[in-house]
Amino acid sequence: MKLKKRIKFQINERAARMQRIILIYKQFLTEPMWFKILIITTLLAAVIFSSSSFPQNGYYQLTSKLAAAIFFTAYGVNFRSNTRVSAVFFVMAAVCIFLSWNIWTGQL
Repeated sequence: MKLKKRIKFQINERAARMQRIILIYKQFLTEPMWFKILIITTLLAAVIFSSSSFPQNGYYQLTSKLAAAIFFTAYGVNFRSNTRVSAVFFVMAAVCIFLSWNIWTGQL
């Protein structure tokens, strides 16, 4: 009996996660075009420039961290009605800016 309840709970939990992902995707589709372009380009730049296919030059890592900071700041401004989520995004952006500054000055 317990196994059936556990399986049913896991299925409901997966469905709830999927609904959240669908909700975030639908919200993304309702954003203005400039926001979509900004988010997609900064996310791609952060992923591409942090990959191991580029040489371990500091400028690629610097670009990656700055793109991630712009990404997190944009979503922080977007979610400013929810202060906790917005604060998390702004803290992540500050960490990215701090890391890029350390790369720029040569401390990392």
